[in-house]
Formats: sequence, structure tokens, C-alpha cells
Amino acid sequence: MKMRMNTPTMNDDKKVALPTGKRLRTLGEGDLILLIYLFNLVAAVVEFTVKVGSRGPNWAFGYMALVFVVETLIYAVGMALVFFTSVQLGAKLRLVAIFIGWIPGVNLVVTALTLSKTIPEFLFEMKKLRVDRQRHEEQVCKTKYPIVMVHGIFFRDFRYLNYWGRIPAELELNGATIYYGEQESAEPVEKSAGKVFDRIRRLVEETGCEKVNIIAHSKGGLDTKYAIACMGMDRYVASVTTINTPHRGCEFAEYLLDTIEEPVQETIAGTYNSVLKKMGDKSPDFIRAVTDLTASRCSAISDMCDSFDYKGAGIYTQSFGSCMKKARSGAFPLDMSYKLVKKFDGENDGLVGEASFKWGEDYKFLRNKYDRGISHGDMIDLNRENIKGFDVREFYVDLVSELKARGL
Repeated sequence: MKMRMNTPTMNDDKKVALPTGKRLRTLGEGDLILLIYLFNLVAAVVEFTVKVGSRGPNWAFGYMALVFVVETLIYAVGMALVFFTSVQLGAKLRLVAIFIGWIPGVNLVVTALTLSKTIPEFLFEMKKLRVDRQRHEEQVCKTKYPIVMVHGIFFRDFRYLNYWGRIPAELELNGATIYYGEQESAEPVEKSAGKVFDRIRRLVEETGCEKVNIIAHSKGGLDTKYAIACMGMDRYVASVTTINTPHRGCEFAEYLLDTIEEPVQETIAGTYNSVLKKMGDKSPDFIRAVTDLTASRCSAISDMCDSFDYKGAGIYTQSFGSCMKKARSGAFPLDMSYKLVKKFDGENDGLVGEASFKWGEDYKFLRNKYDRGISHGDMIDLNRENIKGFDVREFYVDLVSELKARGL
């Protein structure tokens, strides 16, 4: 399975057109139709209850048949509209609606659950669209140097399956020029760093942009600083922002590698490497990539890289981290790893402990005041989920806007 890579071209005058809002209008229409469905059903039940005693069984049968047909059509149209336009509805609820949502009684529960997802989505996205329209001319994310987004482990940069979810589109809408690191998904740090360096050097040479601002997630942060400190990439970099990067590694990863027997590790690694090759990797190395995330190995990498004078090289550095508040806050497999990581690393995002995030001139640890928390995947919009208390797209708009304010 090979997918087209993200390779945008540099254009300082490019301005991404605002969304028309057509999808949101259709979603709102679907919500309205489902609300009409519920209202009509309640009204029909009330009318039936009041009149059935005086109208007789023939009327009752005909009335019930008419209500069933009309309400079924309304329900089908409303559900179809939200099915094809909602991002937040989720696969589970869609499957429930398809297979048992037509059963009388169950359909009421399915409709209520659907509206509990789609109405907040409609309101939230409409508000976001209004904000983007108001600031569109300001181009708040149009930085002096383009943004290069460097992914973490076990992912690739694909055009139609973006590692960063809805974030790049939001940044481009607000003026940013976005590129991607395009390193492979599972290689040791020094190999990935070399590929990030080659990518950025080509970008600078081909576009004439002189330097880039790097935003790196997870292992991508290790790849980036290794390329700068140990390979000479500093001359091409204006700033580095690491997002939930394990600068001091993961104690639980070390524990797993020490505990799981070698034959089992080899079996797991063989399976992953085979899958990763089909996704386009030329030389995946699961074990070495995971080993580079252990506490001992990350500490060694950081000891090599952090002695480099980033500020003296004219590079602004900053880092961010976040935490989940409970296992259910994260999607699989973070819901399973959270408690294990907590045992070894304390407060964590499902993979990385809080003590490992801090790096650079500035550091901010994100806490959601609501019970949901913010996971490792949430920080890159992995599940395209609107999280109460944390707007990930706006977080990145603010981040890039601040880089612009710094003249970067």
C-alpha cells in the first residue's frame, strides 16, 4: 500500500480560500430534520393517545401506518445527511445506527446519541468558521520562514492520510506555508535525522527560503535536534518546537524491552517491519526505533544534542507537553498504556511522562481543566476529535502566530 506524499510548493503570495461552509450547512440541515423527526413522533404519540378511544381500530391502524412511513422517511433523510457530513459521529455509533437503528425504540436512543454529537459539532465548527473569516485578511500564521512539520514514530507523511489531522489546513488557511519532514516511520534517530536534514536542505535550495521553522512531534523532536546538533542542519533552521517529545525517554519502554523475551520481540518486530515496508518504508527497524525511545537511549541522545548552543546559532527553541487524566481519555492503545506509563513515569500523555517533555528556551505543560485530558495523539489531532477544553487547531494557530510575532 503506497500513498502519495505531501509535497506542496512554495508560494509567498498564495492565500488559501476560506471554506464555503457547505458541509456544515448540510450537517445543520440533518440535525434539524432529526429534531423534526423527534418532535413529530412525540406529537403523533400524543394525538394517538387522545383520539384512539373515539376513532376506532381502523383509524388507529391507518394512523400508525402513516406515521411509520412518514417518520421512517424523515429519519432516513436526517441520518443520511449527518452520516455523510459529520466528523465527530464516530464509527461505533454509525455501525449501531446502520444495523439496529431502525428498530422502534432503539431509533430514539440512536437519534438522541447522534444529536448529542452532531449539534455541538455544528455549533463549534460554525463558530470556528466565523473566527477564520474575521481574521482571514490578517494571515496571522504567515511566518517569514515556512513551517516544516516532522512526524513521530510508526507514521508517514501521506497526502490523503495526514499525520497532523486538520492542523495543516487550518494553518494554511491563516497564511502558513507548510512542508513535511518525510522521513521513514521506523528507523533509529541518526538515520531519521539524516533524512530530515536532506529534506530540509533540498527545500531551502529549491525554494530559496533560507531557513525553516520546525514543529516536531514525539520522536520527530529527537530526529530534529540530532540533525541540528550532530549533522550541521543548524544553518537552515530558524526555530524548533517540540510537541510531546520524550527528550529523556520512556521508562516503561525500557521495562518492556527488558521484560519481553527476545523471540517475542523478533516476532512483533517482523510483523511491524513487514507492514511498514508495504506502507513505503525502505528499511524499517522496529527494535532500534523503539530502543531509541527508552530512557537510557534518549538520555544519551539528549546529552549529545543539548550541549549544542542553539541560541548562539540563532535558533529559537521551545517545547510543549500534555497529560491525560484517566485511561479512558485516550483512544487505543493509549487507554491501555496510560496506567503502565503512570507507574514508571508519573503524569503522562499515554506514552511519555511529564518529566521528559521539557526542552529549549521555553516550555509549557498543557492541562485540560475538564476530565478528558490531552493525550499524545490528541496533540496532533490524530482522531480528528473536538475535545472540550482544548482546541488543537487553535493551539497551533497561536503557536505559529507567536513565531510570526518573533519575526520568524
